[in-house]
Amino acid sequence: MKDGMPQSQAELEDVLNEHSKRTTGDAVKAAVSDVLSRTGAKRLPDAAEYNPEAIGASEDGKFKSRGEFFQKVWEAGNGRGLDSRLVETRNLGENMGDAGGFLVPEEFRPDLMQIPVEASVIRPRAFTIPMASSTLRIPAIRDTSHASNLFGGVSASWGSEGEDISSATNQPAFGQVRLDAHKLTGYTVVSNELVQDSAIAVDTMLSRLFGQAISYFEDVAFISGTGAGQPQGILNSGCLVSVAKETGQAATTLVKENLDKMYSRMMPSSIGNAVWLAHPDTFPQLAALSQAVGTGGGPVWVSNMTGGPPNSIYGRPIIFTEKAQTLGTVGDLMFVDLSYYIIGDRQALSTSASPHVRFTTQETVFLFSERLDGRMWLDSALTPRNGSNTVSPAVALASRA
Repeated sequence: MKDGMPQSQAELEDVLNEHSKRTTGDAVKAAVSDVLSRTGAKRLPDAAEYNPEAIGASEDGKFKSRGEFFQKVWEAGNGRGLDSRLVETRNLGENMGDAGGFLVPEEFRPDLMQIPVEASVIRPRAFTIPMASSTLRIPAIRDTSHASNLFGGVSASWGSEGEDISSATNQPAFGQVRLDAHKLTGYTVVSNELVQDSAIAVDTMLSRLFGQAISYFEDVAFISGTGAGQPQGILNSGCLVSVAKETGQAATTLVKENLDKMYSRMMPSSIGNAVWLAHPDTFPQLAALSQAVGTGGGPVWVSNMTGGPPNSIYGRPIIFTEKAQTLGTVGDLMFVDLSYYIIGDRQALSTSASPHVRFTTQETVFLFSERLDGRMWLDSALTPRNGSNTVSPAVALASRA
């Protein structure tokens, strides 16, 4: 090994073998962590953790509370003077748009990003990487088929002592995962009277509303984003496997065979990490599905009605979310290993206020902007060594319209 990088075939195989001993999610995280550590970058588990190297850390300690900070932003937006402690993001080179905004001190940002798992579907289960700049490139192994080799080119063969294997092509296929920070902007309306009367009330309301709104629209993009000016959602990933409906299956219906075939297309090493994502409209049909056992039948899913969620299908949790697609369309039911979804987080949060949009109602609009990206780790589904059906960490049921 030189500078932490394998220098020979044997050393490369040792690294790959070590990763293969871990679960799929752990292997992905370990591989990315290895790359980041060798480049001097650092990784945080999620956005809701204080980062002393975040761009807003230099502003810590300037305000007594979040309430005071928001009040000063409101005063600036309402023409009541610009507090010298406020830092405009357009002066920092951050691509927040011409209107700019004021940088949120890092000591306040994690609290604003404290999102419960129930409100946020993808982020708590994905792999999050802080972005030190607007673009982050991560080396990745292109593994598309195990028909004759692994990792895009690493093969092995049995042979006698001294046999020449120099003609073998034992080189993994490397590529890159590129993350580009895209701007997500949310806004909420606050009465001028409330801001003037109680900074604490404003702090409480903005903290709650902002966290829920940002997590909601992040999830929408992480699931169905186009990748153009926004994250690439799971449903638009190149590795997505779409399972066709059954012959003669009626529109907007679910049958047990759908679930069987979706489960079979999940990458075997990911089954222990995968979760089902379903639109709430699928609930009545999922609850009614049964598996014939002898002369009777048993439910396909296990419902923990006494203790509440989670429910499960074939032993894997099911999460109902309105961010899934409409019943009968691609994405109303998905089976996904979310540890394969990578989120690049710029961890630069800005806010601004304007009284002009709601002038006649004596209200101020608060804007929040963050920059991030997301996409699946793999670009394509995997062809197994034996069998013709591809497998993937992302599986969706096709349209039944």
